[in-house]
Amino acid sequence: MALRAGGAAGRPALLLPLLLLPLLASLAAGAANGGSAEAAEAPGWRGEPGLNATVSTEVEFGVCTVTCGIGIREVLLTSGCPGTEAKCIVRVEECRGPVDCGWGTPISEGLACVKMPCIYIPPENRFKYVWKMLVLNKTAHILPNDSAIMEVCRDTHSVTFQCETQENGNIIASVKYTVYAKTEMQTKKSRRTETGQSRRTTTDAILVFCLATGIIVTVGVIFAVIFMILHWAAVKAIWKSKSGQDNQDKKLANKRSLCNME
Repeated sequence: MALRAGGAAGRPALLLPLLLLPLLASLAAGAANGGSAEAAEAPGWRGEPGLNATVSTEVEFGVCTVTCGIGIREVLLTSGCPGTEAKCIVRVEECRGPVDCGWGTPISEGLACVKMPCIYIPPENRFKYVWKMLVLNKTAHILPNDSAIMEVCRDTHSVTFQCETQENGNIIASVKYTVYAKTEMQTKKSRRTETGQSRRTTTDAILVFCLATGIIVTVGVIFAVIFMILHWAAVKAIWKSKSGQDNQDKKLANKRSLCNME
């Protein structure tokens, strides 16, 4: 009987913690959810490590790496940075400019072939690339190439290509290239060669003229110095006679001025 009484009396003591466990668990979960919601709704909260979540922060955006198409920029924090830093980078994000990027510059351009890139940021397989051949007064011809870089060889006539970078069916960048014909490239190359040769010829002529003039002037000065050294007595006599003549002229002028005054 004593054992039964003791067991019956001990059951409420054992059941009480078991009943309280679910209640405590629900309260803990609610507190955790409430704390996270408050932290998420806090105006200055940031998830990055090292930043003070209790201090309200200000964000400043850096300059975009491109003026058209898609690029990247830095997001800077102007307050709440760790240590004594005035600004710190929070993250790097995408930035976009006007879709039309005009005429691009090929990666490589030779007399036979040309490599042309589309506009994108890594990873390049994230986007879809549509290459078109533009024909005057006609509908653009879509090419089967769908890569970010296309290589074409020159034909007998010039061709204009356009690459559209698409994301989720929307065009985010567009760039055009002109691939000149072989004959035009050869003509341009010959013109550049002729222009370079003519510039070199003109520069060489100017240098030769300056050098010859400098040599002539230097030789003349040397001969003049040598002549003065060899005929120093005669030069001295001529100088004295000239000085004496000047003195006489001054005396005569003074006498004439005195006579006029009298």
